[in-house]
Amino acid sequence: MLYALHEASFYASTPMRLAARAARDFWGSPLNPAANTELGRRLYAGADLFSNVTRRYGKPDWRIDSVRINDVDVRVRPTVVWQSPWARLIQFDRDMSDMRRAGRFDLDPAVLIVAPLSGHYATLLRGTVEAFLPNHAVFIVDWINAREVSVLQGRFDFHDYIDHIRDMLRVLGPRPNVLAVCQPGPPVLAAAALMAEDGDPSRPASMTFMGSPIDARLSPTVTNNLAEEKPFTWFQSNMIYTVPAPYPGMGRRVYPGFVQLASFMSMNADKHQEAHRRYFNSLVEGDGDGADKHLEFYDEYLSVLDLTEEFYLQTIDIVFQRHLLPKGELMHRGRMVRPEAITDIGLMTVEGEKDDISGIGQTQAAHDLCVNIPAELKEDYVQPGVGHYGVFNGRRFREEIYPKVRDFILRTDPNFAGKKA
Repeated sequence: MLYALHEASFYASTPMRLAARAARDFWGSPLNPAANTELGRRLYAGADLFSNVTRRYGKPDWRIDSVRINDVDVRVRPTVVWQSPWARLIQFDRDMSDMRRAGRFDLDPAVLIVAPLSGHYATLLRGTVEAFLPNHAVFIVDWINAREVSVLQGRFDFHDYIDHIRDMLRVLGPRPNVLAVCQPGPPVLAAAALMAEDGDPSRPASMTFMGSPIDARLSPTVTNNLAEEKPFTWFQSNMIYTVPAPYPGMGRRVYPGFVQLASFMSMNADKHQEAHRRYFNSLVEGDGDGADKHLEFYDEYLSVLDLTEEFYLQTIDIVFQRHLLPKGELMHRGRMVRPEAITDIGLMTVEGEKDDISGIGQTQAAHDLCVNIPAELKEDYVQPGVGHYGVFNGRRFREEIYPKVRDFILRTDPNFAGKKA
């Protein structure tokens, strides 16, 4: 019912939204002699703000057309190289003629970036992709919005997620590198453990976990406490709704993206209110740069997708309530997941000092589970002064975190050991 009401409220507000857009165009027109008055700028700013906070935010574009390598602009083209009803594997192809002009003739280490399936689209990792492109063959998991998948396609759960990671690593193989950002940590570690035990030739050469809840019992955050305090039945009763018409997935039970977004924003409501106040003032003052930065952030932040009921509830159960992976009790398709089976895969963990989503120690727990990885193939790094988002995006990620991850991959990948960036 909530999903249907959410859709109804969006369509009911359409006349007001159209009126706001008309007012914005009128007061923003250079032909309007009153547009540049104090009153005109305030009316324009108010109409623009109302229009933006009530509109629908679709899936953002990647907007990665080129990357700078050795002072040469190398053209980049996102290409789908594998897909299922639930995900697409995107490769960011770098133009080979441009690479040669940049003096780059050798192959680069392949890295699979596993984007979180936790409410936002994979484009949230745009900055992560851009950082890796100069020195890696970059692939990313682009998850599909569950409301766009027909119920005829069946279920998608935690164990299907593990299978997807294994399938995509085989597309990249042999011995690619994998980077898990936040939520994917436990299933990616499980996939690597299963592949290691099987001696799979496409098992990762290295795995890097960034702000991941490998063991959510450590340094619990507000998010962890909520998952612990509420009974499992509460999540079943209060977080799951049915996709309405006219979406292709109508009838599918999901954890809606708008519910997840409301939870995110309520955690920092004051900051979001202040951000919108600054945006209003930027428009009134004619500060285009400030307004553009606001829009760039919220165009991404407010774009959300739905998760299937079974995946969301199993994640709550397996990762945040019963903690099956760190307790050595996670079963996959009738097999015990054994991180101790990993012996020749590099392991790097990255955490943010001020992370309020995955507390300090939750990601580091991977080292305690992977007891048979040699010390020379392990590395742990805590970035001072950054929160959850700063672990995989922003200036400090580009300048301080990424170089360490890049060097770790080169050091541990058997195909590139000893190569310099």
